[in-house]
Amino acid sequence: MATNQSSPQKMDKAFLYAAIVIAVGVLATTLAQVQVLGLIPLRNLLKNELHADRATTAGFFFWALMAWYFKPLCGVFTDAFPMFGSRRRSYLLIFTSLGVLAWFGLSVTPHTYGKLLTVVILINVFQVVVSTVVGAYMVEVAQAISGSGRLSAIRNFIQQVSYIASGSIAGLLASIPFAWTGIACGSIMFLLIPATLFFLMEQKKHTDSTVLLANARKQLVVIANARTMWAAAGLMALFYLAPGLQTATFYKQQNDLHMSTEMQGFLQTLAGIGGVSAASFYIFVCRFWNLKKLLILCLGSATVTALGFLFYTSVLNVEIVETVYNFGFVLGELALMDLAVRATPAGSEGLGFSLMMSVRNLALFGTDWFGSKLLDTFHWSFNGLVVANAATTLIAVPLTLLLPIYLVSRKDNEAAAVPKLKTATD
Repeated sequence: MATNQSSPQKMDKAFLYAAIVIAVGVLATTLAQVQVLGLIPLRNLLKNELHADRATTAGFFFWALMAWYFKPLCGVFTDAFPMFGSRRRSYLLIFTSLGVLAWFGLSVTPHTYGKLLTVVILINVFQVVVSTVVGAYMVEVAQAISGSGRLSAIRNFIQQVSYIASGSIAGLLASIPFAWTGIACGSIMFLLIPATLFFLMEQKKHTDSTVLLANARKQLVVIANARTMWAAAGLMALFYLAPGLQTATFYKQQNDLHMSTEMQGFLQTLAGIGGVSAASFYIFVCRFWNLKKLLILCLGSATVTALGFLFYTSVLNVEIVETVYNFGFVLGELALMDLAVRATPAGSEGLGFSLMMSVRNLALFGTDWFGSKLLDTFHWSFNGLVVANAATTLIAVPLTLLLPIYLVSRKDNEAAAVPKLKTATD
């Protein structure tokens, strides 16, 4: 009897400990990220201290975030090669510590383009490893205690809170000496070290890397032949390949509308609210509409809301446009993420999904650079860039009709099954 009573208690304790590690891990790799809390301070430094043009600033972030494009390789490596007998704990402690040191190092880095870029690249390399291991740990625990829904909800909640909180904090950091940005982000990332030490308990064990690498090779073969997955990846790439507006709007906010960094931070908060609203709407409507309808609705919404940038002429208009646009953009992303999950071959979930996310990251950040080039080098007008952005996104809408029926004809709770991948140990 005692055993029966203690088992639920152990499960609850395991869930609580995992929830703490995952929540702090997501906070450390989302809020304390170059593209989140460090975004406005870094852009502000590049623009107003180093006098970089839009294309140069966008290029900085493209190269700085390069490590995120190779996240699948990180997943294969950390799974296959334990560190000091540990597949999760040692990686988190070591690479979180390196990330903290890199953030603190950024505080004293000379303000030159090359030196700042070098340190920021290192920060992202360390954060990619930490993010990958936190995700792998979440999957392991969720499968062990049947807590995938709860742990996924915690992960998503912390991400959204990070996006909302980052706006006002980033705006404030951009208005004070840049060194405080490195100190703030390093301090947030440091929180994962005590969380890992006290709450992530992992038994040391030997893992046969040969078997794991054999499975990885077999997964790569399956993914290479997964036509449906690559069709989904192509649709995602087309959606994100629209000429980017991120850096262009940042410069317009300061140069034309004379917005302070605090006001720009508030825009990030408004955009976050729009994103949370979109996620809430999608969770509700996906139970009643099949994915085909959702893709048309959501990608169409992203197209229409992108045209709102044509009215980017006053502070009030900017606040409305940023909120409404992010609502539409996140709707488009959510529908594509839904498609990505369904199209990923069973048995290759982590690797396949990471590959599609890498397609997303490469296209998204690369097009921001491309959009800025169109403005600086080819002297496009801002409104011309807006129309090109919306038109490219619109092309993706009719292409959804070419997707396999079994993939898009079902509602969320009716997803089609995909044959399971056999591993080298089967």
